[in-house]
Amino acid sequence: SIGLQQSTNVLEWRKGIPPLPPNKTVRRNGVTPYIISIVNIADSVTTSPRRTEALLSAIIKSAVYLNLPLRRFGDGRGWNQRFSLMVEIYTDGACLGNPGPGGWAAIILDEDGEAEDPISGFEEHTTNNRMEIMAALKGLESISLGGEVTLYTDSQYLFNTMTKGWKRRINLDLWDALDKAASTRRVHWRWVRGHNGNRMNEEADKLASEMARMALTGSYSADTPDYRKDTVDDSAANTNTKNTLVLSHIDSETGRAMMVDVSAKDDTERVATAKGSVVMNPETLALIKNGAMAKGDVLSVAQIAGIMGAKQTSHLIPMCHPLMLTNVKVELELDEERSAVSIEATVKTTGKTGVEMEALTAVAVAALTIYDMCKAVDRGMRIQEVRMTYKTGGKSGEIALD
Repeated sequence: SIGLQQSTNVLEWRKGIPPLPPNKTVRRNGVTPYIISIVNIADSVTTSPRRTEALLSAIIKSAVYLNLPLRRFGDGRGWNQRFSLMVEIYTDGACLGNPGPGGWAAIILDEDGEAEDPISGFEEHTTNNRMEIMAALKGLESISLGGEVTLYTDSQYLFNTMTKGWKRRINLDLWDALDKAASTRRVHWRWVRGHNGNRMNEEADKLASEMARMALTGSYSADTPDYRKDTVDDSAANTNTKNTLVLSHIDSETGRAMMVDVSAKDDTERVATAKGSVVMNPETLALIKNGAMAKGDVLSVAQIAGIMGAKQTSHLIPMCHPLMLTNVKVELELDEERSAVSIEATVKTTGKTGVEMEALTAVAVAALTIYDMCKAVDRGMRIQEVRMTYKTGGKSGEIALD
């Protein structure tokens, strides 16, 4: 009982209107394009959601085939996607740490340039690029099939991937979903320079950053709209990234090494302990014990070397942050049963990132110093089991490994 009726330049679907005859076709022929609109579709087929979906799909496919624009007509009950002559979407993603907690946002302007309710969401462990793609995907999915969209992004990676065919190495699930969303809509991709005075881009950036902070703190303000809390989980394209292994020092856009941005992290007390050992001949261990090495007191020199090494870690390890260490403790012990010198280093600081690398460097430098001071009598010494054994502080809390 649902048919197509021509009225001026509008083709309307209404309950009770007989269908057009089979031989009736609609062609543009240079005249004003028709507009296909949905009219009270919920009233027509409320008893069959599947039938509603099939009907809408048929209407939209016809519009796409005829290259006709779409607009929403009536109250739109039962069909909450947007039908419009042309909409603009401004998208952005944000990530604290990259990888780390992240958020995305899409601001949609209707054909009159009026902003509709934005959509947004977050992931607790993600990357900036993933959030950029998610924002574009969710923005497009909010527009009806066949709709015409101009999508603005400040991500050159997203823009060039969709317009110039840049390679896709990761986030393939989102890229596939984005391709499908774009293929069923008429999308015009536009790049806009970020933080350059574009008001809608700034609004999208602000909301995406707010979502990232929510992911970091795990808290929501009382006045935060519900759609911001749950939109991230309403699509099969979204996957759980909490257990995804990501190399934090690799830029997901370029594949090059990078220093992690820790500016958004809280200053907390951080402690790390590392251990290692130098195994040697029993005669060599006896010389160390008796202070008979030609180069002097092996244990004292190695202890000082370990402390100095911890303080120089950021000069030795390219992507380490320079830290103000509050304490470095290096202890060496003779293990006659194993014929080895055992080394333990504990490093402390109060800051935004941990001191695991400083503790490991202290152990490694102390072990190298022992080798240097004893190599004249024992070139077969072995540096073994340099490892992290304990850390505390930061979001991950306390971790005991040994």
